[in-house]
Amino acid sequence: MLNRRQTLALLGGVAAATALPFAARAASEPLKTLRIGWQKNGVLALAKGQGALEKRFEQRGISVSWAEFSSGPPLLEALGAGAIDFGPTGDVPPLFAQAAGGNLLYAGTYKGSPAGSAILVRKDSPIQSITDLKGKRVAFKRGSSAHNFTVKALRSAGLTVADVNASDLSPSDAAAAFTAGQIDAWAIWDPYFAVAEKRPETRVLATAEGIVDSWSFFLSNGDFTAAHGDVLTEVFDELTIVGKGAQENLDETIKTLSKIAGVPEDIQRVALTRKGADLGSVTAISPDAVAYQQALADEFFDLKILPKKLNVSDVVWKGRPA
Repeated sequence: MLNRRQTLALLGGVAAATALPFAARAASEPLKTLRIGWQKNGVLALAKGQGALEKRFEQRGISVSWAEFSSGPPLLEALGAGAIDFGPTGDVPPLFAQAAGGNLLYAGTYKGSPAGSAILVRKDSPIQSITDLKGKRVAFKRGSSAHNFTVKALRSAGLTVADVNASDLSPSDAAAAFTAGQIDAWAIWDPYFAVAEKRPETRVLATAEGIVDSWSFFLSNGDFTAAHGDVLTEVFDELTIVGKGAQENLDETIKTLSKIAGVPEDIQRVALTRKGADLGSVTAISPDAVAYQQALADEFFDLKILPKKLNVSDVVWKGRPA
């Protein structure tokens, strides 16, 4: 699993090994390896477990390599720099990546369950409502979907991020800090949420239901997409097949993803059967998805979380029909 430090090392290796610009190489050479960044959830993780993309591209002589990331920000850092070609993330990471000038495009989307994200507190905590978070230590991964959820949850109680003591922690670091009582609350998504929820010392303060929609996105490197849009189209075709098949056979899907994520099957079942969860919801980028992201970009700029205004439609792949 790659954290930000390991991602930077990966990027450094790519830069040192690259004699020609990635775009020039990609445009002039047939694709030999499709490089995918992934996280331990969702239809892409399931496709990895099934070897679906490897089977799809075998006869074309295209191999598939996988790099695991703990969250969206480091994944998109690698993607924008050309160290990987394709990967999934929540709603906020692409905004930071676009603001940083990352060479990436929104290529597809899927909607998850808002019930799959939550703000957690310890069972014996005096915190009983979102309002009680004022002045407390709240952990979330900056630039992740949990960042957006935290902003909107606090806003629903008349608060801002400035009203809490925010800690920028990866899921694994936040889990350790939460267990040790070093933070007061933790905003997190499945399957980390489902794992923590199972523990007797954990209490759910609020889920994202009624607070924020659960949009997630597939992004691709811009140069890769320009050179190999046909490959990207096949990736989405295969993910759609995998996702629909997964929803039709949830028992088997739960077993497979349980092994991939390294969590018990009962935990995986919780994550995959939450209200609104649908592995088969892979689609092209719709006007609704662009409007959602644009509103989020505008909000984060107004809150001075993003350094500049963004036009999301500038980085939407136009090659795949809706």
